[in-house]
Formats: sequence, C-alpha cells, structure tokens
Amino acid sequence: MIADAIIELLNYIGIAAFAVSGALKAGKKGMDLLGFVVLGFSTALAGGIIRDMLLGRLPPVNITSVPYQLTAVLAAVITFAFYDKVDKYRDVVLYPDAIGLGAFAAIGADVALRSGLNPLAVMAMAALTAAGGGVVRDVLAAEIPLVLRREIYATAAALGGALYIALYHALGREVALLGTAVAVTTLRLLSLHFGWELPKARGGG
Repeated sequence: MIADAIIELLNYIGIAAFAVSGALKAGKKGMDLLGFVVLGFSTALAGGIIRDMLLGRLPPVNITSVPYQLTAVLAAVITFAFYDKVDKYRDVVLYPDAIGLGAFAAIGADVALRSGLNPLAVMAMAALTAAGGGVVRDVLAAEIPLVLRREIYATAAALGGALYIALYHALGREVALLGTAVAVTTLRLLSLHFGWELPKARGGG
C-alpha cells in the first residue's frame, strides 16, 4: 500500500533527522564518538519505543528493527565525521529536529488512530512519539527538556495529531500522513523564525 510506503519513508526521515539532532547536541556538549552514537540513537528511537510500550505493541518495533537502529547509528557517525563543518552554524541542531518532529508526529497519530484511540489520545501519542526522543536527548545532555520550555515544540506535534484526524477522515490516510508531517515541521520552523512561544506563569524566570 502507498500509505505503508509513506510510513516507512517518514520513519527513516524521522530517525535520520533525530539521530543527527542528538549527535549535534553531543557535539555541543563536547562528547566523544560514543556520546554522539548514544545521543543520536536515543533521540531517534526513544519516542517510538515509549509509544509502543504504552499501546502494548511489544516488543517495540524500534527495538526489533535492525535497519532502523543502523540508520540511527550511521546518521550519528556521519554527523561526528562532519561535525567541524556544521558546528559553525548557530543552532543548527534545531532544523533536523524540526523535520524529525513532523515525521514522527504523523506516525504517532497514525498508530494511535488505527489503534482505536480517541482524539485527545491521538494528539497525546503524536506529541509523545515526536517529542519523547528529544526529552531523552536533553536529559542525557543535562539540559531542561525542550518540551518543558516555552518554545512551540510538543504543542506543534499535538496539533499535528488533530490535523491528522481531520485529514484522515476528509482525504485519506496518505494525505493525512504527508500533510501532518509537512504542517508540523513548518509550524516548528516558523516558531523558530518568528520567536513564537507559549505563555509562562507570571513571576516565572
């Protein structure tokens, strides 16, 4: 099916993008090659593993799929090899991260909807799949997870879950997958460009 091919494509795009994101974070922290691989691997695969465990899809596909694991490791190693060439670009980590966010939000929403979850749960699974790996990355890098800061991050993925439901029922699964991935990535990039943030409580730091 075309939808299954799109799922595979988005999976590999998301894994590669998030592995690069994690590896770039390792570089910013001065880690060695192992650090690049660990952060790249964790960022790329942790969100899907957590989602599958919550939904009872055991063992999680990211644990059993060697091609997914090799893609994450290879992307991290390539990033390590060329890190000196990309390090000069400020905040370069945010852009592959945005691509991974969009791809995994679409996949998370698809898995959740096809598992029979209600709309709020679909939005939650989209956000968890997309942002879970980034949370693990930031914790390993000793930073406050991006999802807990003001930036529009998990929010974009959750909105992507709602968009997926609407597109799925109106135009079909294929359009829903691609449309959600593009929309979430675009929203994240626009929020970075224009500095859009969620409100904070008064008196916050």
